[in-house]
Amino acid sequence: MINLFLLLKELDKPISSSSERYLLVYMIGILLIVCTLIILFFIVFQKRKNKLILDKVKQQKAFEEELTNTQIEIQEQTLKNIGQELHDNVGQILSVANMNMSILSTQVPEAIKESFTETKNAVKEGLSELRLLSKTLNNEVIVNRGFVDSVHSEVERLNKLKLLKAFVNLEGNPEFFKQPKDSIILFRIVQEFISNTVKYAEASTLKINLNFLEDKLLVALLDDGIGFNENTIEQGSGLINMKSRAALINADLNLSSTPGEGVQLTLNYPYRALE
Repeated sequence: MINLFLLLKELDKPISSSSERYLLVYMIGILLIVCTLIILFFIVFQKRKNKLILDKVKQQKAFEEELTNTQIEIQEQTLKNIGQELHDNVGQILSVANMNMSILSTQVPEAIKESFTETKNAVKEGLSELRLLSKTLNNEVIVNRGFVDSVHSEVERLNKLKLLKAFVNLEGNPEFFKQPKDSIILFRIVQEFISNTVKYAEASTLKINLNFLEDKLLVALLDDGIGFNENTIEQGSGLINMKSRAALINADLNLSSTPGEGVQLTLNYPYRALE
């Protein structure tokens, strides 16, 4: 650029011949072409560099999504296997115990008959709860039931066990939601929140609100437990699992809490087209 400036100054000076003027014009033209080529080179180089960076970010994101998908598939298969084992093995043992107790009920002395009946009913109730639990661990059952029925079933199980009082409020039209695979992920997020509430929150009530809008589903879960300090809470596996699952279906998940005021989870899930 300095040379170009000097050439322009030289051009302003008296020129002894036309050949010198043509030479200056020629040199200025060459410099302009070189400068233009250099600028174009840097523009193309920068574009390619940006494209490489963007491709690398996309590849990394795709890898992370694939890794998360694989982890969730393994988790789902593990849950399914556990549910099947509970149903086939433990369930069978309880079924035999319940049948034997029914047979023995006519031979029980009157003095212990009431206690025997209570025990028999407890075994029967345990068998019923076991079957219900094994179904919630099976993703195929969740798909067949649908998201709403699966949530209602989980709430019913909680209330039967008297772990806390759980309520479900349904708004909008569930028919808007037509992605069966996503129902598994959404239900697992709800399950994770419920599990954390039962384990840590010391809550007495749990409220679940499902609002099916035309273009998205809004999920809100709220307990009245002890809550936590958002600034000191560790990013535990439960929270990471919920956020990872939400990211897989392009849902926005937010968890908020104040000590002594419970925990609230809100999830915004835009409906996705059937795959």
